[in-house]
Amino acid sequence: MNPKIVERQELQQQVEALKKSGRRVVFTNGCFELLHVGHVRYLEAARAQGDCLVVGLNSDGSVRQIKGLKRPVVPEQERAEVLASLACVDLVTIFDEPDPLATIRKVMPDVLVKGADWAEDAIIGREFVEGHGGRVVRIPVTEGASTTRIIETILAKYRA
Repeated sequence: MNPKIVERQELQQQVEALKKSGRRVVFTNGCFELLHVGHVRYLEAARAQGDCLVVGLNSDGSVRQIKGLKRPVVPEQERAEVLASLACVDLVTIFDEPDPLATIRKVMPDVLVKGADWAEDAIIGREFVEGHGGRVVRIPVTEGASTTRIIETILAKYRA
């Protein structure tokens, strides 16, 4: 298993050590089902907001709650491994809740990042992060790049 993939308990300890060493911690989250250029650009931009990037990954059960029974296409451990292989990602943790608030509370990030497709007042954890002196950054999304679009393209091209 990749050492960048950690359980929430271990995550909290690692983040505390990073902060004690003066590093600014950035947190983002998502399903990251089929990694595409939009994800890569987003994660690189998120990492540029601080010294280390922690990614909260929706578990398979969490993805099903959000996106329906046919998703995810790729299992959580494989999605975590792909994310952890990226140079811009420092730590990955899987969470089972439908939203990342419990994980955000454990990490207490200096910067919380979400896509600009999220309204600022709809960003989960915003009040918590800002209440602890952190900031929230919205990153522009790459138009046309989405897991849903990839799935639709595959289905359209390979239908019998």
